[in-house]
Amino acid sequence: MELDLQIETQKQMMRTDARSRRRSITADAMEDAATRVAGMDLGFLDSSPKILGAYFPVRSEFDCLPLLRRMADGGWRIALPVVKPNVPLEYHEWKFGAPMENGPFGIPEPVDGELLLPTAVLIPLLAFDRQCFRLGYGGGHYDRTLEALRAQHKVIAIGLAFDIQEVAEVPVCSYDQQLDWILTPSGAIPAKQTA
Repeated sequence: MELDLQIETQKQMMRTDARSRRRSITADAMEDAATRVAGMDLGFLDSSPKILGAYFPVRSEFDCLPLLRRMADGGWRIALPVVKPNVPLEYHEWKFGAPMENGPFGIPEPVDGELLLPTAVLIPLLAFDRQCFRLGYGGGHYDRTLEALRAQHKVIAIGLAFDIQEVAEVPVCSYDQQLDWILTPSGAIPAKQTA
């Protein structure tokens, strides 16, 4: 527990730099990155049923909407998270144009939509490393959610990132969940298994 507290302090210092680097990306570069990732070969996504837990991009987050449109056109059901304090995220079905309202962090959430259990999840991040660990925002929402989903069934966790967000090593606490893949404009990075 003491070690986790020290690691959280390191992560908090990294977040300031990571936010700054992500905000430095131009609008044109963001749009190009979203288009490139949406066109990638995603052969590793062979899960069934095809239910994709995603996120609605805000501020300087990687724009996953072009990818979501492709996945929806390919027969995937799209679900967006609904945030509740200190519990795993709930994913509710969402379709383009469906009504949304701002949740507790000002992030749009589906107003009504069937509660779904994703077989793959897209996750935003501030930084990532080649082991597919991510530096998140510090709330623990995605770590709790991945832990809960993985306890129920196989789920593929995918981080979406700009290349500039890569770091040599993300500090990892005992409760941090490793992602299975990171998608960047330069390509797909599979997780290297840790001991």
